[in-house]
Amino acid sequence: MALGLIAGTVAGPVLATGTPVDGATRPVVRPTVPLTQIRPAARPQEAPMPQIQVAASSARFQQWIKSFRGRALARGINGNIFDRAFRGVKYDPAIIAKDRHQSEFTKQIWDYLDSAASPVRVKNGQAALRKYRRTLEQIEARYGVDKEVVAAIWGVESAYGAQRGDVDIIQALATLAFDGRRGKFFEAQLIAALKIIQSGDVRPRAMKGSWAGAMGHTQFIPTSYLAYAQDFNGDGKRDIWSNDPTDALASTASYLAKFGWQKGQPWGVEVFLPKGFNFGLANRKILKTPSEWGALGVRAASGKPVPNYGRASILLPAGSAGAAFMIFNNFAVIEKYNKADAYVIGVGHLSDRLAGGPPIKASWPRGYAPLSFRQKKEMQRRLIRKGFELEKVDGIIGPNTINAIRAFQQSVGVTPDGYPSQDLLKLLKRR
Repeated sequence: MALGLIAGTVAGPVLATGTPVDGATRPVVRPTVPLTQIRPAARPQEAPMPQIQVAASSARFQQWIKSFRGRALARGINGNIFDRAFRGVKYDPAIIAKDRHQSEFTKQIWDYLDSAASPVRVKNGQAALRKYRRTLEQIEARYGVDKEVVAAIWGVESAYGAQRGDVDIIQALATLAFDGRRGKFFEAQLIAALKIIQSGDVRPRAMKGSWAGAMGHTQFIPTSYLAYAQDFNGDGKRDIWSNDPTDALASTASYLAKFGWQKGQPWGVEVFLPKGFNFGLANRKILKTPSEWGALGVRAASGKPVPNYGRASILLPAGSAGAAFMIFNNFAVIEKYNKADAYVIGVGHLSDRLAGGPPIKASWPRGYAPLSFRQKKEMQRRLIRKGFELEKVDGIIGPNTINAIRAFQQSVGVTPDGYPSQDLLKLLKRR
């Protein structure tokens, strides 16, 4: 996660292959989109950069390091620490290639959930819970965050520590800061990484993680690390990189606690909607108690009324053709880790499975052809031309786009589920 980064997927503060989001543990790889993915799908091999271009970039990169050194020292970084951290650091064109080719590739939520809560991930998570039960129970007692949720983030972010990333963080962040596309963000992360090294928590070359700067078992980005990392085992270091996951798990619990986690409240509950349900009510801004939703015919997938966990909204991550969830405040807390709805549902559902809960009962519209990134932008342009309010055309299906889709659907008399489908685009083209 990197609290904001979603490693190749998804961060509250973590985001390894998504757009970095400040204030989260790592960059968020996924936008707030109910149906898109968190991790980019496999892509064709990138064509190598011409050697002349790489050489020119490398020369300018070394000049940039000299300039950045002055800025880093002005921010309190010791010159010897800086020089040690940058020893052997080179411009890495592979990092730029990954940063440039994120947005075209999406994975449908059902495919993401198949991976996030796969039988193997559930089995391995239950084994991890047994192995680290005492540690996780102590963390739960101190921070008030359910141990299954902490374990689920661990599972989604690094497969319980098996995939922590092997990229040199200083080299990756320096390359991205030099590149300039999101230079301010990555330079801030680079300064934070140097402060971490200066604190003595980790040696420069041991600071490993994802290409976008997410680090350790639960993929924190450096700024989130500085704000939330914990020395839970008392050895004097906030160590999220080594084989021992204790500090990383405590840091994740600390992060969730700071954003208002309510112990014992679910992230969400799968529900069945009654025939004739008003899909216009499936809006994050519309909050009702479970009993109020129950009066409208909404029931848990088990067939029973949903207990009173607090006010909730209804979420349809795949439109009217997929599963429906009643989501509570803890959904928004996990969302701080990574803004993608698919990520939050993936973590939440995995935590339920680790606690012995059932699989999702509803079916998904598998076989559906998703909109490409270009088609999403075309859809947004057409919505704007028709007078529906959108801030920008960016191919990101966030709350504003969903609301615009819903308004258009209502205007033409189709189910207003806010789902950006091929049928919707065809309808926009015809009208």
